[in-house]
Amino acid sequence: MSKGFQPPYYVIAESAHEIQNPTSEEKIVLLGERVGLKRGSRVLDIAAGRGGPALILSRAFECTIECIEREPAFYEAAIERATADELSHLVSFRLADASKPEESPLPERYDAALCLGASFVYGGLEETITALTPAVRPGGYVAVGEPYWRQLPAPEDDEDGNEPYKTLLATVGLIESLGLPIVSVIASSEDDWDRYETLHWRSVEHWLADPVEDRDAILVRRQHEREKERYLAVMRELLGWAIFVGWKRP
Repeated sequence: MSKGFQPPYYVIAESAHEIQNPTSEEKIVLLGERVGLKRGSRVLDIAAGRGGPALILSRAFECTIECIEREPAFYEAAIERATADELSHLVSFRLADASKPEESPLPERYDAALCLGASFVYGGLEETITALTPAVRPGGYVAVGEPYWRQLPAPEDDEDGNEPYKTLLATVGLIESLGLPIVSVIASSEDDWDRYETLHWRSVEHWLADPVEDRDAILVRRQHEREKERYLAVMRELLGWAIFVGWKRP
């Protein structure tokens, strides 16, 4: 989910995540139901990470999912997981930067296009909606996972534009202003957030405890401590996250 991630921190922190967002398998299945997935549906998943949502959806609905991921470690893990789950016939992965013009999807090819917690790939939420809407057939859906502020003003360290999130109402308003009426919001619970964030802590602490020295260990420790403190002090209370499902009118 994290905005503008820089390896190695998130490669380490999310090395054990089944789903790399503050949500659950049940809510991913609910997403599939809300966008009408079924056997034969075609789905595009941008910044698919380790493949968690794609594997859940393909298993539940027997749909075909094309995934694009730019981080090699996540891409390799996703292929391994798909093979282990015997889902490679339904889910494909491509190592690429989805924001590059040559990676633009063919128009109206998909029943649904997903970008869960990775609007930074395109430079923001508006750019993500603009990029994905043409890829979906009329009557199809665009689903984005995006943080939002539960209340304003935002924390002082976020008012400089580094985290340009909006309120829930403003987030829905932005997507709808781009021609996609929101037909479903699947919000994260406090438990979803705690599960997602604290698994970061576990993975990083285990990595730091490894006796093999790493030149990045000091930087990883600093970021780990900073992210942990920020979550406990600010984000757990003030930041929400939801999957916003927009409908492309026929």
